Amino acid sequence: MDSEILESLPPLSRLALAYAPAVSRHDWLTLLALDARLAGVVRQAREPVLAQLKLAWWRDRLAQDVADRPRGEPLLARLGGWQDGGKPLIALVNGWEALLGEPPLPGDAVKAFASGRAAMAGALAERLGCDRPGAEVRARRWALADLSLHSSADTASAGLRDWSFDETAALAPCERAMRPLAVLEKINLRASRLGSVDALGSPSALLIAIRVGLIGR
Repeated sequence: MDSEILESLPPLSRLALAYAPAVSRHDWLTLLALDARLAGVVRQAREPVLAQLKLAWWRDRLAQDVADRPRGEPLLARLGGWQDGGKPLIALVNGWEALLGEPPLPGDAVKAFASGRAAMAGALAERLGCDRPGAEVRARRWALADLSLHSSADTASAGLRDWSFDETAALAPCERAMRPLAVLEKINLRASRLGSVDALGSPSALLIAIRVGLIGR
């Protein structure tokens, strides 16, 4: 089952996952796969209403008691053992849904998306006994950089320019259990500064992943 879920990840997420130690690999695979699933709903949406229905399904399931959830969805089942059954991840669903609005994206939509990924990373950090505030900062940086790379200038103008990358707080080296997050943050930030989606898969990105994956910064 893990192999099927792994195949659903984009290349950069697979690279980041390679730096997850055994203690956090299962949870990282679950969260990255959920993020990729929600991203697919939004990016492939031809009818916003249909996409909203799919996202509403995830929001409703995460809000349900674990015992009442339907069976047959592997990602949902993997979250059953989390505290509150993964309910904090509702913010991630809401964040992706905020991107369904008409362009240009307002600041509130950008904030919701960044906050959704921060909630995801924060929940995992808390689960693993790691630095939650630091994880949330890294996740926001990842989200903003990722959004800037996949948004046209017109789409991003109302929200992203205002948020930019203001969160420049110096962080301690990322804890080993959270290294995939640091890899995603650093590679996306560099690609965003270069203004190149291709930079996500460049040889330089691999070198960054090796460095960050080994030392956490």
